[in-house]
Amino acid sequence: MPEIGENIIKVRGLVTRFGSHTVHDGLDLDVRRGEIIGVVGGSGTGKSVLLRAIVGLLKPNAGQIEVFGQSVRDTSAEEYRKLRRRWGVMFQDGALFSSLTVRQNVEAPMREQLDLPPRLQELLAGIKVRMVGLPDNAMTKYPSELSGGMRKRAGFARAIALDPEIVFLDEPTAGLDPIGAAAFDILIKQLQAALGLTVFFVTHDLDSLHANCDRIAVLADKKVLAVGTMNEMLEVDHPWVHEYFHGPRARAAIASAETQGAL
Repeated sequence: MPEIGENIIKVRGLVTRFGSHTVHDGLDLDVRRGEIIGVVGGSGTGKSVLLRAIVGLLKPNAGQIEVFGQSVRDTSAEEYRKLRRRWGVMFQDGALFSSLTVRQNVEAPMREQLDLPPRLQELLAGIKVRMVGLPDNAMTKYPSELSGGMRKRAGFARAIALDPEIVFLDEPTAGLDPIGAAAFDILIKQLQAALGLTVFFVTHDLDSLHANCDRIAVLADKKVLAVGTMNEMLEVDHPWVHEYFHGPRARAAIASAETQGAL
């Protein structure tokens, strides 16, 4: 497991609006090198919006975002391109290009960012596909020919195509059955340890929080209301946080985690 170190993502005073609707108002968050941090919150709290703002796909109305000490907002196109090579993103359901095979999808970041011979791209894509647990014959399949779990794994393979330092995962286990979700949680932990990744992931899945996270950030009231370990979340005195971490599904997730730990 990577050693948790200095803050490599810093968000200060983030404000994001869509028309007259304010999603974030003065949001602050730090992410440490080598950690797995889960971002949770009720519907409409802007979890995915925060992810998109950090990676530069959405321009906030105010605030500062730094990754590896560099501003994501106030940088040249060339500097942003270099910065973007240091992270990978897996959107919901993998967000694969439907007209490309799995291999071509994984090669897409290489074609965009690197100057590599086609044969080398193909070899590297094969390595990434195997790393996420897909069989070799998945390389030539199109997204429509894959199960939901396989599409997510293919999306993960594309996210690590450039050997990033940070991986952003948006609802990685959404839509998976419990067995598939548990297998994906194991994959996240294995790749994080093997590749020394920092993992930022948005989720509603309490089992994933228990299985993966070093820390959890809770979005509520247009800010990051609390950040801490699972045990620290259990002590937060806020109605939504209390219901989320003490409700029936939370108790089931805790029991499941304790059972797995005893096996």
